[in-house]
Formats: sequence, structure tokens, C-alpha cells
Amino acid sequence: MAKQWEEMTPAEKRADLDSKWLSPPEAKYANAEAEKEFKARVQRILDAVNMKQPDRVPVVPMVGFFPAYLAGLTPYDVMYDYDKLMSSFSKFVLEFKPDGHLSVMNSPPGKAHDILDYKLYAYPGHGVAKEHSYQCLEGEYMKANEYDALIDDPTYFFLTGWLPRVMGALDGLKMLSPFTNMTEMYGGFTGAALIPFGLPPVKAALKALMDAGDEALKWVGTVGAYGAAMTAAGFPGFFGGGTKVSFDTIGDTLRGTKGVIMDMYRQPKKLMRATEQLTPIMVKMGANMAKQNGCPIVFIPLHKGADGFMNDEQYKKFYWPPLRDLMDGLIAEGCVPFPWAEGGYNTRLKVIKDSPKGKVVWGFDTTDMAQAKKILGDVCCITGNMPIATLSVGTPEDVKNSIKKLIDNCAKGGGYIMMSGAVVEDVPPDNLKMMIDATKELGVYK
Repeated sequence: MAKQWEEMTPAEKRADLDSKWLSPPEAKYANAEAEKEFKARVQRILDAVNMKQPDRVPVVPMVGFFPAYLAGLTPYDVMYDYDKLMSSFSKFVLEFKPDGHLSVMNSPPGKAHDILDYKLYAYPGHGVAKEHSYQCLEGEYMKANEYDALIDDPTYFFLTGWLPRVMGALDGLKMLSPFTNMTEMYGGFTGAALIPFGLPPVKAALKALMDAGDEALKWVGTVGAYGAAMTAAGFPGFFGGGTKVSFDTIGDTLRGTKGVIMDMYRQPKKLMRATEQLTPIMVKMGANMAKQNGCPIVFIPLHKGADGFMNDEQYKKFYWPPLRDLMDGLIAEGCVPFPWAEGGYNTRLKVIKDSPKGKVVWGFDTTDMAQAKKILGDVCCITGNMPIATLSVGTPEDVKNSIKKLIDNCAKGGGYIMMSGAVVEDVPPDNLKMMIDATKELGVYK
């Protein structure tokens, strides 16, 4: 009898996810060649992840809305027309042939955002032009004096405190009582907890959630169809899930950069206690998605820990402990943490060398890759950092020269995946095509 997930060791969980990624149980390939190519691409990536030397360097561009631009569309078009979303992203993968694709998760359902009156991002047609990508609108969505409420009950705080502030249509949720007020007691106990659900503002908020949910279901149908179509054609998805380090959950989502920096000085103990409280939630977020999608790699975009945001001692005190705990928690669930160090991480390399050996993939944006390989080469697989500036304004020859330099600096012995340093948006198609083709040409191991 097969073991239940909870009975498996971390190694058994990882083997299970690897197996499902390599041979998806419900995959329907277009032909035998597509199945062969699919397995070869996954194995190539897994070999690099496991610090082995594959047949060649895998190449996986971090694309955002590039497929929309390639198809002559705008980001607005693919956020509001799911047929266009499907056709444009499929066109990119089938024409450019990367070793892995990033699904269509960077193109969320625009109408669902409209329904909820979403305020944390400006997005195409709403705060930014339809032709451009979205932009984070940081704010103090959690006040400095609300740490106790967050620590005591994160779910209740998000439901009644944070959501009404970032989604105007959900303002009524702040009237809800804690669900834990509902007990087995009859009469006034449960009855009192139910009263808010009869109030018009709460009803309006719940209706908005249901309407947005309906739209999200339409969108996720496209997400699923796209993934199945790419599998059928021989192209695997790269990420199984995503999550955040709890310091960034506070700094990006709740307090904003200014707020979290002030908290490091004014209330450091509460800040650290909050990161501890949120970390298990962040582990479950990433691990559950990875299990659902049958792929072990969990994307963790890193923001506030970059060079210049805090000094080395602050990084070691506030940022590294919750990040290390997050990675350990994901590994225990059979996942491969993929922290993506946005900006520079040159001053952090010696600290992150303490990452769990052979179980993590570190991605880099503007970090010195030769130094990253030197310091982390015997610890973990590294990826990046094809310069986004070169992809944006350089020539194909410039791109090829950058690829050669990265392969020379990073690929020896395996444990390297070619990726762009940042999300690829409106760049010349010939440049991105060169990134992929040059890696396939120059990245062959002999």
C-alpha cells in the first residue's frame, strides 16, 4: 500500500514530485517525439538543479508580457481576452522552444481585479497604459500599531484588516466577527457570529468575491488548457508554485518599504515575531501549489534583502533567518526552493552560502555571476543573469557575447541554468531568440 503524503520522508516527497514532473500522470502527448522531448527537457533541468552535468545548459527565459508583444497585442489584451492569452503564449513557446515555460501566471485576470477594485497594483488600463506592464503601489496597508493583531490571528487580520484596504469592494469584510466565535453552543453564541453576514456591506463584499471567483475560474481554465497544450507539444512548466519570505510579506504586502525599515529600529522584536508567525503559512502556500501541480520548484521573489536595502548585520538578523526557515520548511515538503534575488546580492553571497546543500536553486538579477559560482558552486545550482538591458537595447551579437561569458563563468561542472536577469517584457524578438539559440549552441557539455 502506497504511503500517504504525511507519512513520507522529505526525500520520498521530493522523489514523488520529481517523478510527477518527469511523467505527468494525465499527460496526453501529441506524439512519441513530443513525449521524448518533454522528458529530456525535464531531466536536463533536474540534472542542473541536482548539481549534475546535463547534456547542455538548460535555458528558461523569465518572460512576462513578452508573448503578447510578440503577437502584436498589449498586456491589456491578454489580461481581458483569454483566447488571446492562450494563443500568444503558445506562439512564443512553440516558436522559441525554451526548455521550460513559466505558465501564464504573470498575466492575471483583469476583470477580477476590476470587480474587487484592486488597489495594490496599477495594471494595464488601470493606472498604467494598456501597452505597459503593472506597477506595485506600496502603501501602509497595515498600521505600525497592528502587529499584535497580525501575530494573534493572521487570518482574521488579513480578512478584516488588509483585504478591505487593498480591495475597495471588500470594505464590508471589516464588519465580520472571528469565525472562532462559532462554537457548539446553541442560541446566542453562534447566532451572534452570524449577524454580520446579514448586513448589506458584508453581502456586497461576498457577492464581489463570488463574481471575481467566477472570473478567476474562467481564467484558470485557460491556465490549465495552456499547460496541457504545452505538455502535449513537449514543453514542461518550470515552476510548481510560488511563495514569499515573510519579511517581504510584511515589507511588500503590509507595511511598505518605509514602514518595515522604521519597524527594524522602533519595534524589532514584534517585526521578528511576525516573520516567525507568517513563515509556516508561507511554507504551506508554496508547498501546496507544488503538490497540486506535480512540480517541485517553488519560486520565491526576494525584494527587501537586496544590496542597499539594509546593512549586512540587519540582513543576518531580520531577513536571513525567515528565509532560511522558509527554505527548510519547503524542503521538508519535498520542494526545491527557488529564491530569486532581484537587484544585486553581491554582499549577501557569503551569508547565503549557508543554504541547504544540493537542495536549493538561487536565481540572480544583477549579481556578479563569476563570484556567485565561486562561492555557491559547491552548494547549489545557480541561475541568471542574462542582462535585461542587453536584451532590451543590445544587438543579437551583444546577447550572444553575454551568453558566452555566462556559460564560461558559470556552467563548468553543471549546476547552472540560463535565465534572464529580470522579467522579459517588450524586447526585440531577435534578442530573446538569440538568448535561447546561443545557449543551445554554446552550452553543450563535452
